[in-house]
Amino acid sequence: MKCALSVLALTSLLTLSASPAMPARAQEPQSAVPDAPLPQAPKLTGNGPITPGVGTTAPAAPASTAAPTSSSSSDTPQSPAPAAPQPAAAPAVVTPAPGEGVEAVATFSINVNYVDVPVTVKDGKGNLVSGLHAEDFRIFEDGTYVPTHVFTVDSFPLSIAFVIDQSLTSDVMAKVNDSLGAVQGALAPYDEAAVFTYSNGAKEWTTFTGAQGKRLPAVLALAKAIGTDMQVPTNSGPFAGCNIRKNGDCVDPNLQPGRSAGNSSFMNLPKEIHTLNDAILSAAKELVARPKERRRVIYVVSDGKEYGSKATTKEVIRYLQTNKITVYATAVGDSARWGEGYVSRIHLPFTMYDNILFKYTAATGGDLDSERGTNGIEKSYAKITEEARARYQLGYMSHKSVYDDRYRKIDVRVNRPNVEVIAKQGYYPSSQDK
Repeated sequence: MKCALSVLALTSLLTLSASPAMPARAQEPQSAVPDAPLPQAPKLTGNGPITPGVGTTAPAAPASTAAPTSSSSSDTPQSPAPAAPQPAAAPAVVTPAPGEGVEAVATFSINVNYVDVPVTVKDGKGNLVSGLHAEDFRIFEDGTYVPTHVFTVDSFPLSIAFVIDQSLTSDVMAKVNDSLGAVQGALAPYDEAAVFTYSNGAKEWTTFTGAQGKRLPAVLALAKAIGTDMQVPTNSGPFAGCNIRKNGDCVDPNLQPGRSAGNSSFMNLPKEIHTLNDAILSAAKELVARPKERRRVIYVVSDGKEYGSKATTKEVIRYLQTNKITVYATAVGDSARWGEGYVSRIHLPFTMYDNILFKYTAATGGDLDSERGTNGIEKSYAKITEEARARYQLGYMSHKSVYDDRYRKIDVRVNRPNVEVIAKQGYYPSSQDK
Protein backbone atom coordinates (compact mmCIF):
# COMPACT_ATOMS: atom_id res chain seq x y z
CA MET A 1 0.00 0.00 0.00
CA LYS A 2 2.73 2.43 0.87
CA CYS A 3 4.54 1.53 -2.33
CA ALA A 4 1.48 2.31 -4.47
CA LEU A 5 1.06 5.74 -2.89
CA SER A 6 4.68 6.63 -3.47
CA VAL A 7 4.48 5.70 -7.13
CA LEU A 8 1.32 7.88 -7.54
CA ALA A 9 2.97 10.90 -5.88
CA LEU A 10 6.09 10.54 -8.01
CA THR A 11 3.98 10.37 -11.19
CA SER A 12 2.10 13.57 -10.26
CA LEU A 13 5.33 15.36 -9.50
CA LEU A 14 6.78 14.49 -12.89
CA THR A 15 3.59 15.65 -14.65
CA LEU A 16 3.60 19.02 -12.97
CA SER A 17 7.24 19.63 -13.76
CA ALA A 18 6.71 18.75 -17.44
CA SER A 19 3.65 21.17 -17.96
CA PRO A 20 4.16 24.92 -18.66
CA ALA A 21 3.93 27.48 -15.85
CA MET A 22 0.34 28.36 -14.98
CA PRO A 23 -0.92 31.27 -13.00
CA ALA A 24 -1.43 30.80 -9.33
CA ARG A 25 -5.25 31.86 -9.57
CA ALA A 26 -7.61 30.71 -12.25
CA GLN A 27 -9.46 33.58 -14.08
CA GLU A 28 -13.14 34.05 -13.12
CA PRO A 29 -15.69 34.13 -15.98
CA GLN A 30 -16.60 37.81 -16.98
CA SER A 31 -20.27 38.92 -16.81
CA ALA A 32 -21.87 40.23 -20.00
CA VAL A 33 -22.12 44.12 -20.32
CA PRO A 34 -25.80 45.19 -20.66
CA ASP A 35 -26.86 47.29 -23.67
CA ALA A 36 -28.00 50.91 -23.32
CA PRO A 37 -31.74 51.27 -22.77
CA LEU A 38 -33.87 52.12 -25.80
CA PRO A 39 -35.46 55.64 -25.93
CA GLN A 40 -39.00 55.68 -24.65
CA ALA A 41 -41.71 58.31 -24.89
CA PRO A 42 -42.44 60.14 -21.61
CA LYS A 43 -45.44 58.94 -19.71
CA LEU A 44 -48.32 61.45 -19.81
CA THR A 45 -51.09 61.67 -17.26
CA GLY A 46 -54.04 63.45 -18.78
CA ASN A 47 -51.97 65.60 -21.20
CA GLY A 48 -52.09 63.48 -24.33
CA PRO A 49 -53.91 64.11 -27.58
CA ILE A 50 -57.26 65.89 -27.32
CA THR A 51 -60.26 63.92 -28.50
CA PRO A 52 -63.55 65.81 -28.93
CA GLY A 53 -66.02 64.70 -26.28
CA VAL A 54 -63.41 62.61 -24.40
CA GLY A 55 -60.65 64.99 -23.37
CA THR A 56 -56.95 64.23 -23.07
CA THR A 57 -55.61 60.63 -22.88
CA ALA A 58 -52.16 59.11 -22.33
CA PRO A 59 -50.51 57.66 -25.47
CA ALA A 60 -50.38 53.86 -25.87
CA ALA A 61 -47.19 52.02 -24.76
CA PRO A 62 -44.79 50.75 -27.53
CA ALA A 63 -45.41 47.22 -28.79
CA SER A 64 -41.95 45.74 -27.93
CA THR A 65 -39.30 46.75 -25.43
CA ALA A 66 -35.80 45.43 -24.96
CA ALA A 67 -35.54 42.70 -22.29
CA PRO A 68 -32.86 43.28 -19.67
CA THR A 69 -29.75 41.13 -20.12
CA SER A 70 -28.88 41.07 -16.45
CA SER A 71 -29.65 37.81 -14.79
CA SER A 72 -30.81 39.58 -11.65
CA SER A 73 -33.41 41.68 -13.54
CA SER A 74 -34.67 38.73 -15.54
CA ASP A 75 -35.20 36.68 -12.41
CA THR A 76 -37.22 39.42 -10.60
CA PRO A 77 -40.89 39.53 -11.63
CA GLN A 78 -42.08 43.05 -12.62
CA SER A 79 -45.54 44.33 -11.74
CA PRO A 80 -47.40 46.22 -14.53
CA ALA A 81 -47.44 50.03 -14.24
CA PRO A 82 -50.78 51.48 -13.14
CA ALA A 83 -52.87 52.86 -16.01
CA ALA A 84 -53.40 56.62 -16.20
CA PRO A 85 -56.88 57.69 -15.07
CA GLN A 86 -59.17 58.27 -18.01
CA PRO A 87 -61.57 61.24 -17.86
CA ALA A 88 -65.24 60.49 -18.07
CA ALA A 89 -66.60 60.79 -21.55
CA ALA A 90 -69.04 63.64 -22.14
CA PRO A 91 -72.58 62.54 -22.86
CA ALA A 92 -73.37 62.54 -26.50
CA VAL A 93 -75.69 65.28 -27.69
CA VAL A 94 -78.72 63.78 -29.35
CA THR A 95 -80.77 66.04 -31.56
CA PRO A 96 -84.25 64.58 -31.88
CA ALA A 97 -86.30 64.87 -34.97
CA PRO A 98 -88.80 67.73 -35.13
CA GLY A 99 -91.73 66.95 -32.87
CA GLU A 100 -90.10 63.90 -31.27
CA GLY A 101 -88.25 63.35 -28.03
CA VAL A 102 -88.63 66.90 -26.58
CA GLU A 103 -91.37 67.94 -24.21
CA ALA A 104 -93.00 71.33 -24.74
CA VAL A 105 -91.76 74.05 -22.33
CA ALA A 106 -94.59 75.88 -20.60
CA THR A 107 -94.48 79.71 -20.58
CA PHE A 108 -95.75 81.42 -17.44
CA SER A 109 -96.88 85.05 -17.50
CA ILE A 110 -97.25 86.97 -14.24
CA ASN A 111 -99.35 90.12 -14.09
CA VAL A 112 -97.51 92.85 -12.17
CA ASN A 113 -99.37 95.91 -10.95
CA TYR A 114 -96.41 97.88 -9.62
CA VAL A 115 -96.55 101.69 -9.69
CA ASP A 116 -93.59 104.11 -9.51
CA VAL A 117 -94.18 107.49 -7.88
CA PRO A 118 -91.30 110.02 -7.96
CA VAL A 119 -91.85 112.68 -5.30
CA THR A 120 -90.24 116.09 -4.72
CA VAL A 121 -90.58 117.77 -1.32
CA LYS A 122 -89.87 121.50 -0.81
CA ASP A 123 -89.99 123.76 2.19
CA GLY A 124 -91.67 127.16 2.41
CA LYS A 125 -88.73 128.87 0.69
CA GLY A 126 -88.69 126.51 -2.27
CA ASN A 127 -85.63 124.54 -1.17
CA LEU A 128 -85.48 120.77 -1.51
CA VAL A 129 -86.14 118.84 1.72
CA SER A 130 -83.80 115.89 2.25
CA GLY A 131 -83.44 113.28 4.97
CA LEU A 132 -86.97 111.87 4.81
CA HIS A 133 -87.63 108.16 5.37
CA ALA A 134 -90.20 105.73 4.04
CA GLU A 135 -92.24 106.09 7.24
CA ASP A 136 -92.74 109.80 6.46
CA PHE A 137 -94.72 109.11 3.28
CA ARG A 138 -98.27 107.89 2.82
CA ILE A 139 -99.73 107.07 -0.58
CA PHE A 140 -103.43 106.96 -1.43
CA GLU A 141 -104.76 105.59 -4.71
CA ASP A 142 -108.35 106.59 -5.46
CA GLY A 143 -108.73 107.46 -1.78
CA THR A 144 -107.48 104.08 -0.49
CA TYR A 145 -104.25 103.81 1.48
CA VAL A 146 -101.63 101.57 -0.14
CA PRO A 147 -98.44 100.51 1.71
CA THR A 148 -95.08 101.55 0.30
CA HIS A 149 -93.05 98.59 -0.97
CA VAL A 150 -90.08 100.42 -2.50
CA PHE A 151 -88.30 103.52 -1.22
CA THR A 152 -85.02 104.91 -2.49
CA VAL A 153 -83.20 108.22 -2.66
CA ASP A 154 -80.63 107.10 -5.22
CA SER A 155 -79.77 109.45 -8.06
CA PHE A 156 -80.98 108.24 -11.44
CA PRO A 157 -79.53 109.18 -14.85
CA LEU A 158 -81.69 111.47 -16.95
CA SER A 159 -82.97 111.05 -20.47
CA ILE A 160 -84.04 114.64 -21.08
CA ALA A 161 -85.65 116.04 -24.22
CA PHE A 162 -85.36 119.81 -24.61
CA VAL A 163 -88.31 121.48 -26.36
CA ILE A 164 -87.53 125.08 -27.37
CA ASP A 165 -90.22 127.51 -28.51
CA GLN A 166 -89.19 129.39 -31.66
CA SER A 167 -92.49 131.29 -31.92
CA LEU A 168 -91.43 133.71 -29.20
CA THR A 169 -91.03 137.40 -29.89
CA SER A 170 -87.61 138.49 -31.11
CA ASP A 171 -86.54 140.10 -27.82
CA VAL A 172 -87.49 137.04 -25.73
CA MET A 173 -85.99 134.71 -28.32
CA ALA A 174 -82.65 136.52 -28.06
CA LYS A 175 -82.55 135.87 -24.29
CA VAL A 176 -83.31 132.19 -24.81
CA ASN A 177 -80.58 131.92 -27.46
CA ASP A 178 -78.02 133.45 -25.12
CA SER A 179 -78.95 131.01 -22.34
CA LEU A 180 -78.60 127.80 -24.36
CA GLY A 181 -74.85 127.68 -23.69
CA ALA A 182 -75.60 126.81 -20.05
CA VAL A 183 -77.63 123.69 -20.85
CA GLN A 184 -74.65 121.34 -21.02
CA GLY A 185 -73.27 122.56 -17.69
CA ALA A 186 -76.50 121.54 -15.95
CA LEU A 187 -76.20 117.89 -17.05
CA ALA A 188 -74.10 115.03 -15.68
CA PRO A 189 -71.77 112.83 -17.77
CA TYR A 190 -74.16 109.87 -17.53
CA ASP A 191 -77.16 111.90 -18.78
CA GLU A 192 -78.36 112.02 -22.37
CA ALA A 193 -80.27 114.73 -24.19
CA ALA A 194 -82.29 115.33 -27.35
CA VAL A 195 -83.29 118.68 -28.87
CA PHE A 196 -86.68 119.63 -30.37
CA THR A 197 -87.98 122.99 -31.54
CA TYR A 198 -91.41 124.14 -32.70
CA SER A 199 -93.13 127.10 -34.26
CA ASN A 200 -95.51 125.87 -36.94
CA GLY A 201 -94.85 122.18 -36.36
CA ALA A 202 -92.26 120.25 -34.36
CA LYS A 203 -88.72 119.57 -35.55
CA GLU A 204 -86.20 117.12 -34.10
CA TRP A 205 -82.62 118.37 -34.33
CA THR A 206 -80.93 115.36 -32.77
CA THR A 207 -81.93 112.14 -31.11
CA PHE A 208 -80.53 111.26 -27.70
CA THR A 209 -76.81 111.88 -27.44
CA GLY A 210 -74.27 112.10 -24.62
CA ALA A 211 -74.84 115.12 -22.41
CA GLN A 212 -71.13 115.98 -22.26
CA GLY A 213 -70.34 115.22 -25.88
CA LYS A 214 -69.53 117.73 -28.60
CA ARG A 215 -72.74 117.09 -30.49
CA LEU A 216 -75.13 118.68 -27.99
CA PRO A 217 -73.67 122.24 -27.93
CA ALA A 218 -73.31 122.18 -31.71
CA VAL A 219 -76.98 121.25 -32.14
CA LEU A 220 -78.12 123.88 -29.63
CA ALA A 221 -76.21 126.50 -31.62
CA LEU A 222 -78.01 125.44 -34.79
CA ALA A 223 -81.40 125.48 -33.05
CA LYS A 224 -81.27 129.22 -32.39
CA ALA A 225 -83.89 131.32 -34.18
CA ILE A 226 -84.83 134.98 -34.57
CA GLY A 227 -88.37 134.56 -33.22
CA THR A 228 -91.75 135.59 -34.58
CA ASP A 229 -93.10 139.08 -33.90
CA MET A 230 -96.79 139.73 -33.61
CA GLN A 231 -98.44 141.04 -36.76
CA VAL A 232 -100.48 144.24 -36.76
CA PRO A 233 -103.97 143.89 -38.25
CA THR A 234 -104.65 146.20 -41.21
CA ASN A 235 -108.25 146.37 -42.42
CA SER A 236 -108.02 149.25 -44.91
CA GLY A 237 -105.56 151.15 -47.05
CA PRO A 238 -102.91 149.89 -49.47
CA PHE A 239 -101.51 147.45 -46.91
CA ALA A 240 -104.83 145.87 -46.16
CA GLY A 241 -105.53 142.27 -46.94
CA CYS A 242 -107.78 143.28 -49.81
CA ASN A 243 -105.99 146.02 -51.73
CA ILE A 244 -107.49 145.19 -55.14
CA ARG A 245 -111.21 145.78 -55.43
CA LYS A 246 -113.79 145.52 -58.15
CA ASN A 247 -117.14 147.26 -57.89
CA GLY A 248 -116.49 147.81 -54.19
CA ASP A 249 -115.84 144.15 -53.49
CA CYS A 250 -112.58 142.37 -53.02
CA VAL A 251 -111.31 140.44 -56.00
CA ASP A 252 -110.40 137.56 -53.73
CA PRO A 253 -113.58 136.53 -51.89
CA ASN A 254 -111.52 135.00 -49.09
CA LEU A 255 -110.24 138.49 -48.23
CA GLN A 256 -113.64 140.17 -48.42
CA PRO A 257 -114.05 142.66 -45.52
CA GLY A 258 -116.05 141.14 -42.73
CA ARG A 259 -114.42 137.75 -43.15
CA SER A 260 -110.82 136.87 -42.37
CA ALA A 261 -109.58 140.39 -43.13
CA GLY A 262 -112.20 142.13 -41.01
CA ASN A 263 -113.57 145.61 -41.61
CA SER A 264 -113.73 148.98 -39.93
CA SER A 265 -116.30 147.81 -37.41
CA PHE A 266 -115.02 144.30 -36.79
CA MET A 267 -111.34 143.51 -36.33
CA ASN A 268 -110.10 139.96 -36.94
CA LEU A 269 -106.58 139.56 -35.57
CA PRO A 270 -104.04 137.53 -37.53
CA LYS A 271 -103.84 133.96 -36.31
CA GLU A 272 -100.74 132.85 -34.46
CA ILE A 273 -99.42 129.32 -34.68
CA HIS A 274 -97.91 127.72 -31.56
CA THR A 275 -97.87 123.92 -31.87
CA LEU A 276 -96.81 123.18 -28.30
CA ASN A 277 -98.87 119.98 -27.99
CA ASP A 278 -97.37 118.45 -31.11
CA ALA A 279 -93.83 119.28 -29.96
CA ILE A 280 -94.30 117.66 -26.54
CA LEU A 281 -95.86 114.60 -28.16
CA SER A 282 -92.93 114.24 -30.57
CA ALA A 283 -90.46 114.38 -27.70
CA ALA A 284 -92.52 111.88 -25.68
CA LYS A 285 -92.53 109.37 -28.52
CA GLU A 286 -88.75 109.54 -28.63
CA LEU A 287 -88.52 109.09 -24.84
CA VAL A 288 -90.63 105.94 -24.79
CA ALA A 289 -87.76 103.92 -26.31
CA ARG A 290 -85.32 104.87 -23.52
CA PRO A 291 -84.50 102.26 -20.82
CA LYS A 292 -86.74 102.03 -17.76
CA GLU A 293 -83.84 102.56 -15.34
CA ARG A 294 -83.50 106.14 -16.62
CA ARG A 295 -85.79 109.01 -15.66
CA ARG A 296 -87.70 110.30 -18.66
CA VAL A 297 -87.94 114.09 -18.62
CA ILE A 298 -89.21 116.71 -21.07
CA TYR A 299 -87.86 120.21 -20.49
CA VAL A 300 -89.87 122.98 -22.21
CA VAL A 301 -88.65 126.55 -22.67
CA SER A 302 -91.70 128.50 -23.85
CA ASP A 303 -94.33 131.09 -23.03
CA GLY A 304 -96.94 128.31 -22.94
CA LYS A 305 -99.10 129.48 -25.85
CA GLU A 306 -100.91 126.78 -27.80
CA TYR A 307 -102.73 127.06 -31.10
CA GLY A 308 -102.77 124.96 -34.24
CA SER A 309 -101.64 121.57 -32.90
CA LYS A 310 -103.21 118.39 -34.22
CA ALA A 311 -103.03 116.71 -30.79
CA THR A 312 -105.09 117.96 -27.90
CA THR A 313 -103.69 118.71 -24.47
CA LYS A 314 -105.75 115.93 -22.87
CA GLU A 315 -104.46 113.33 -25.32
CA VAL A 316 -100.83 114.33 -24.79
CA ILE A 317 -101.16 114.30 -20.99
CA ARG A 318 -102.61 110.79 -21.10
CA TYR A 319 -99.71 109.63 -23.24
CA LEU A 320 -97.24 111.14 -20.77
CA GLN A 321 -98.91 109.58 -17.73
CA THR A 322 -99.10 106.17 -19.38
CA ASN A 323 -95.38 106.14 -20.24
CA LYS A 324 -94.08 107.67 -16.96
CA ILE A 325 -92.75 110.91 -18.48
CA THR A 326 -92.36 114.04 -16.38
CA VAL A 327 -92.58 117.56 -17.83
CA TYR A 328 -90.56 120.47 -16.42
CA ALA A 329 -90.73 123.94 -17.89
CA THR A 330 -89.23 127.40 -17.75
CA ALA A 331 -91.84 130.03 -18.60
CA VAL A 332 -90.48 133.07 -20.45
CA GLY A 333 -91.96 136.15 -22.03
CA ASP A 334 -95.37 137.39 -20.92
CA SER A 335 -96.08 134.24 -18.95
CA ALA A 336 -93.09 134.96 -16.68
CA ARG A 337 -94.37 138.33 -15.50
CA TRP A 338 -95.60 138.52 -11.94
CA GLY A 339 -99.38 138.27 -11.84
CA GLU A 340 -99.77 138.07 -15.61
CA GLY A 341 -98.51 134.48 -15.62
CA TYR A 342 -101.49 133.45 -13.49
CA VAL A 343 -104.01 135.50 -15.45
CA SER A 344 -102.82 133.92 -18.70
CA ARG A 345 -103.96 130.54 -17.39
CA ILE A 346 -107.57 131.64 -17.79
CA HIS A 347 -108.82 130.59 -21.19
CA LEU A 348 -111.45 132.66 -22.95
CA PRO A 349 -113.70 130.76 -25.36
CA PHE A 350 -112.83 130.94 -29.07
CA THR A 351 -109.41 132.36 -28.31
CA MET A 352 -105.89 130.99 -28.18
CA TYR A 353 -104.58 129.27 -25.05
CA ASP A 354 -102.13 131.75 -23.50
CA ASN A 355 -100.38 129.38 -21.08
CA ILE A 356 -100.87 125.63 -20.67
CA LEU A 357 -97.46 124.73 -19.23
CA PHE A 358 -98.89 124.45 -15.72
CA LYS A 359 -101.25 121.72 -16.91
CA TYR A 360 -98.41 119.53 -18.10
CA THR A 361 -96.21 120.04 -15.04
CA ALA A 362 -99.02 119.48 -12.53
CA ALA A 363 -100.37 116.36 -14.25
CA THR A 364 -96.98 114.64 -14.56
CA GLY A 365 -95.34 115.65 -11.26
CA GLY A 366 -92.94 118.22 -12.71
CA ASP A 367 -92.26 121.82 -11.80
CA LEU A 368 -92.64 125.20 -13.48
CA ASP A 369 -90.15 128.03 -13.13
CA SER A 370 -90.73 131.55 -14.44
CA GLU A 371 -87.74 133.62 -15.54
CA ARG A 372 -87.52 136.86 -17.52
CA GLY A 373 -83.79 137.51 -17.87
CA THR A 374 -80.97 135.53 -19.44
CA ASN A 375 -79.27 134.95 -16.11
CA GLY A 376 -82.44 133.57 -14.57
CA ILE A 377 -83.07 131.23 -17.49
CA GLU A 378 -79.52 129.88 -17.21
CA LYS A 379 -79.95 129.21 -13.49
CA SER A 380 -83.27 127.47 -14.08
CA TYR A 381 -81.53 124.77 -16.17
CA ALA A 382 -79.35 123.68 -13.24
CA LYS A 383 -82.17 124.13 -10.73
CA ILE A 384 -84.69 121.96 -12.55
CA THR A 385 -82.27 119.22 -13.58
CA GLU A 386 -81.11 118.92 -9.97
CA GLU A 387 -84.72 118.68 -8.87
CA ALA A 388 -85.49 116.03 -11.48
CA ARG A 389 -82.50 113.96 -10.40
CA ALA A 390 -82.82 114.18 -6.60
CA ARG A 391 -86.36 112.92 -6.08
CA TYR A 392 -87.69 110.36 -3.64
CA GLN A 393 -88.62 107.21 -5.52
CA LEU A 394 -91.66 105.44 -4.04
CA GLY A 395 -93.27 102.25 -5.27
CA TYR A 396 -96.38 100.30 -4.33
CA MET A 397 -98.61 97.50 -5.55
CA SER A 398 -101.96 98.78 -6.78
CA HIS A 399 -105.08 97.19 -5.36
CA LYS A 400 -106.84 97.67 -8.70
CA SER A 401 -107.18 94.91 -11.25
CA VAL A 402 -104.47 94.73 -13.88
CA TYR A 403 -107.19 94.60 -16.53
CA ASP A 404 -108.69 97.91 -15.42
CA ASP A 405 -107.23 100.61 -17.68
CA ARG A 406 -109.15 103.53 -16.21
CA TYR A 407 -107.46 106.59 -14.77
CA ARG A 408 -106.26 106.24 -11.16
CA LYS A 409 -105.72 109.22 -8.86
CA ILE A 410 -102.66 109.41 -6.62
CA ASP A 411 -102.34 111.46 -3.44
CA VAL A 412 -98.96 111.55 -1.67
CA ARG A 413 -98.75 112.99 1.83
CA VAL A 414 -95.68 113.73 3.95
CA ASN A 415 -95.60 113.74 7.73
CA ARG A 416 -93.84 117.10 7.93
CA PRO A 417 -95.31 120.57 8.57
CA ASN A 418 -95.13 123.41 6.05
CA VAL A 419 -93.83 121.42 3.11
CA GLU A 420 -94.91 121.24 -0.52
CA VAL A 421 -95.28 117.78 -2.04
CA ILE A 422 -94.87 117.55 -5.83
CA ALA A 423 -95.98 114.27 -7.42
CA LYS A 424 -98.02 113.19 -10.38
CA GLN A 425 -101.77 113.51 -9.89
CA GLY A 426 -102.51 110.09 -11.33
CA TYR A 427 -101.72 107.66 -14.09
CA TYR A 428 -103.13 105.32 -16.69
CA PRO A 429 -101.95 101.70 -16.34
CA SER A 430 -99.77 100.54 -19.20
CA SER A 431 -99.48 97.11 -20.78
CA GLN A 432 -95.71 97.32 -20.04
CA ASP A 433 -96.53 97.04 -16.32
CA LYS A 434 -98.47 93.77 -16.75
